[in-house]
Amino acid sequence: MGDGTGAIDMMKKTSAGISRRGLLGAFAASAVAAAPSYSNAAGFLRGAGDIRRIAMHSGRTGERLDTIYWIEGEYIAEAVREINVHMRDWRTGEAVQMDLRTIDIMSAALNLMDTTEPYLLLSGYRSPKTNSMLSSRSSGVARNSLHMRGQAADLRLTSRTPTQMANAALACRAGGVGRYPRSNFVHMDCGPIRSWRG
Repeated sequence: MGDGTGAIDMMKKTSAGISRRGLLGAFAASAVAAAPSYSNAAGFLRGAGDIRRIAMHSGRTGERLDTIYWIEGEYIAEAVREINVHMRDWRTGEAVQMDLRTIDIMSAALNLMDTTEPYLLLSGYRSPKTNSMLSSRSSGVARNSLHMRGQAADLRLTSRTPTQMANAALACRAGGVGRYPRSNFVHMDCGPIRSWRG
């Protein structure tokens, strides 16, 4: 797989502007509705420079991840590799370069929710084989899912409702957000800006 530097450089070029706008938009959109979250998020950027952190754990593998993956305009190659492995298809063991725009949305949304709880990762990357199996069992799984491109994640928090999670992700104005209250999770992706309820 190499050291991943080329892929990381490419992702920097394609996602830095979008994710930065998404982060700033998220902070601005939440200023009235969630002043404490906005204050924490803005302080986070001012006090520590531009630092992005993601924390999550997998109920399937038992693995935990809590890492700073971006500092002062640069993605940290080793942290990005750890994220890619953590978000692999746990059924097949396959990992891909996750689209860093999705990680930025996840990070910004978590920051906006003003919680230290890590995400429970239900699904990150899905191999075509896994996605085909899941779509044959459920009409809620898209045949051309962005999970297969490393551009989506299904996430849960115990301290926040799916509605709260979805609202935080929507405030980023950077991709698709699906709310699944009956299954208690939220889908976040870096595809077209849209929202739905499953």
